[in-house]
Amino acid sequence: MYYLKNYLLLACGMMAVVVTASAQISIDTVKYNHQDLFGPIVWPTTTGDTRSASGQPGQHYWQNRADYQIRATLDEAAQDTTVKGEVSITYTNNSPDNMDYLWLQLDQNLFRPDSRGAAVTPITGDRFDVKGFSRGGYHIESVSVTYKGQTYKVDPIITDARMQLRLNTPLGDKGDKIGIKINYSFSVPFYGADRMGRKKFKQGVVYEIAQWYPRMCVYDDVEGWNTLPYMGLGEFYCDYGDFDYYITAPANMIVVGSGDLLNAAEVLTPTQQKRLAEARNSDKTVMIIREDEVGEPTTRPAKGTLTWHYRMDNTRDISWAASTAFIWDAAKVNLPSGRKCISMSAYPVESSGNNSWGRSTEYLKNSIEIYSKAYFEYPWNSAVDVSGVALGMEYPGIIFCLSNLKNGGLWGDVTHEIGHNWFPMIVGSNERKFMWMDEGFNTFINEYSTKMFNNGEYAPKGPNNQAQNILRGYSRSKDPLMTPPEAIGLNDYGQYYNKTALGLDMLRDVVLGPDRFDFAFHEYIKHWAFKHPLPYDFFRAMNDASGEDLNWFFKPWFFTTWKLDQSVESVKYDGNDPVNGAIITIANKEKMAMPVTLKITQANGKVETITLPVNVWQRNDTWKFRYPSTSTIKSIVIDPDHQLPDIDLKNNIYKGE
Repeated sequence: MYYLKNYLLLACGMMAVVVTASAQISIDTVKYNHQDLFGPIVWPTTTGDTRSASGQPGQHYWQNRADYQIRATLDEAAQDTTVKGEVSITYTNNSPDNMDYLWLQLDQNLFRPDSRGAAVTPITGDRFDVKGFSRGGYHIESVSVTYKGQTYKVDPIITDARMQLRLNTPLGDKGDKIGIKINYSFSVPFYGADRMGRKKFKQGVVYEIAQWYPRMCVYDDVEGWNTLPYMGLGEFYCDYGDFDYYITAPANMIVVGSGDLLNAAEVLTPTQQKRLAEARNSDKTVMIIREDEVGEPTTRPAKGTLTWHYRMDNTRDISWAASTAFIWDAAKVNLPSGRKCISMSAYPVESSGNNSWGRSTEYLKNSIEIYSKAYFEYPWNSAVDVSGVALGMEYPGIIFCLSNLKNGGLWGDVTHEIGHNWFPMIVGSNERKFMWMDEGFNTFINEYSTKMFNNGEYAPKGPNNQAQNILRGYSRSKDPLMTPPEAIGLNDYGQYYNKTALGLDMLRDVVLGPDRFDFAFHEYIKHWAFKHPLPYDFFRAMNDASGEDLNWFFKPWFFTTWKLDQSVESVKYDGNDPVNGAIITIANKEKMAMPVTLKITQANGKVETITLPVNVWQRNDTWKFRYPSTSTIKSIVIDPDHQLPDIDLKNNIYKGE
């Protein structure tokens, strides 16, 4: 009770500060208030030393574990193509709490016509539209539990996209285990909220199958059971475990999935096995199934059905895809440790061509190599990109990209979706509550992969107007980044991506510098890999490892919609003589503050760039400083490299008489 009460009080306190500060904007004559920005901030804490003050997992950090064995069948003969399966879960309770019940996610229930997600879909529809699928949702046929050698059936309590299992005997704490077995089925939606589904091509339907098994909700040290329902925009929060899964599909289909294919000799022809082995040693893309081979009987080792066996360890989720239409290619990925893995692509003939999916594997390979070297080595043995109905969606070891993307559009989608294997697949944040922690961090690292790929083939050209472009995207939003996805304006969720990435850019390039930022960011990734960080863990980690109190930035950027407006107010000369030096007055006219970079040009041709720390705004909204001029100042430009989202660029420039 102490932990819960204090956590809520602190959280409410933070919100009160933010709300109070925001309310003052409309009534204060001067918008800027140094106390709003530099006053004391205390982030919420947990008890029991589960999370440290330095932003690392604490000495008593724990998280639960869920291991899965799944057997599923893709049945095209049903009225709607169905997936029918049996999932066996071994759930390990590492928490200090006994459990009277368990919660599972039933994400396919989003597609029931009476789901909450359907109820809140606008009448005009949106990208995550879930209406119009009358046979959607899970059919749970049976549930049983095995605990301490006793097996019994459970009548599940299903509420929208969640299922509660009430136990006869409480599950013990600190490592106790329980077994769960569920038989289920669902019809595959045509358009699965832009995360999965099916799409017909010339040579067959491409099935992208995700959220395809009942899976455990996360029980953590912050909220206990995390049971926010899946409603479309908000993504996922999953525990880690080992996945052993079998997919039975028509024999004329190719099935690609998360993890390692364990029975290639049973589901591939000798030629395909030979080509796959060649690809594992080739930096250039090798065709496993060529365009002219798609649909040919000789490309399949059997008739009827085949069962594909995959395994992926220490992951938070898995997904797969199947089709008769797949062209399939692959190449080697070189990892920093010397270990090798494989990148692959599966796509229909409509997506083929060197200006399109013919380069997908190249894009995937290079992205994994860049991120592995820069941030954290890719921990699994394979990755595959699938062309289909989803615009862009990520799962561990597999990504879905839209079938008609070409050139830079496809590069951007591939490098973004596979980038999610770092955030949140490796650094396992709660996507359903804090969308900026995966989308924004991923967008940030995408900037660097795009600059590095093929000598900047798709890197932005021309002047840097990124900050202003991003400003236009979020400046009108009434919702701060800490707003949960299901509560943010439907036209505003793009700021999770771009505003977050811009914030990290400013911390790296303006506030800390690349060395200090990169070190702190790497420390955060290293300590939270395969764990569940909170936003406050990130804030603390960056403060601690950089040696800088950045709360003055984190508070307005993530908790408010405050703006930035720096200006040059005046230039005066000592004794009215420029040779004696100049007194320059600058002002901070909005609620946010940042360091100030000024490019000063004198009439004698001397050009100098100086930077003032953010601390000049700690006491007031104006700052005067002496500049050792030797001739008349011809011009002063604030933020000459356009790194900041200043809302009024006109007052950033001073021109001398």
